[in-house]
Amino acid sequence: MQGQAQQQAYDRGITIFSPDGRLYQVEYAREAVKRGTASIGVRTADGVVLAADKRSRSPLMEPSSVEKLHKADEHVGIASAGHVADARQLIDFARQRAQVNRLRYGEAIGIESLTKEVTDHIQQYTQVGGARPFGVALIVGGIENGEPRLFETDPSGTPYEWKALSVGANRADIRDYLEENYTEDADLEGGIGLALSALAEANEEGLEPEGVGLATIDVESERYTEHSADEIESYLTEHDVLASDDEDAE
Repeated sequence: MQGQAQQQAYDRGITIFSPDGRLYQVEYAREAVKRGTASIGVRTADGVVLAADKRSRSPLMEPSSVEKLHKADEHVGIASAGHVADARQLIDFARQRAQVNRLRYGEAIGIESLTKEVTDHIQQYTQVGGARPFGVALIVGGIENGEPRLFETDPSGTPYEWKALSVGANRADIRDYLEENYTEDADLEGGIGLALSALAEANEEGLEPEGVGLATIDVESERYTEHSADEIESYLTEHDVLASDDEDAE
C-alpha cells in the first residue's frame, strides 16, 4: 500500500520526478496525443506537405469545424494531434510570435526558431506547479531561406526535425510505411501521394475527401495553401485510396 501511495504522489506532482527519473504527467500527455486522429508531415525538395485525418464523429457535424490544419504565417503550416483546445492555444501563441518577429525585424520568422519558441513555452508547463502539460503534439512545416523544414513538438517541450513523420493514432504503423516509401528526391506531388497513402494505412476502408485535411507550402511561392475537398478527391482517386461507395449502393 505504501508503494502505491508513493506512485500516486508522483502522478499528482507535475514537477516531481519519480525515483526512476520520469515525469508521469508528461507521459500521460503523450498518451493523450496517441488518442488523437493521425496527422502526417512530409518534406520534399519542392516543399512541405501536411495531411490529417479529420473524420467527424457524426454525420450531423460540419466537416469544416474539425480543426487539424492551421496557417501560422504565410510560409508556415501546423498540423496537430491530441487535445484540440490545447492545440488552439499553442497555435495562437505561434501566430503571435510570427507576427512579433515581422514587426520587430521586418522579416518572416524561421521555422526552427518558431518551433523552439513554441517548445520553450510548452516546457514551462512541465516545470511549474498548478498547471498541466499540453496534451498535444504539433507538426510545424514551412520554408526557411528557400529550404523546406519540418519539425515536431513533444509534450515534454522537445523539438525534433524530420524528413517525414506522423503524430497521433497508429503512429508506429504510419511511420513504418513512411520509412519504407519515403524518397528525398520526391517532388511536391510525390509528397502528397505519400502522405495520403500513409494516412490510408490507418483507414482500411479508404479515405473520404471530407474526412481528410491537406495543405502544402511550396518553395517557389513560400505560401501556405489548404486544398479543397474537390482537389483532395482527385488526389485520392489518383493514388487509389478513395473510399468505395459499395456500402452506400447497398
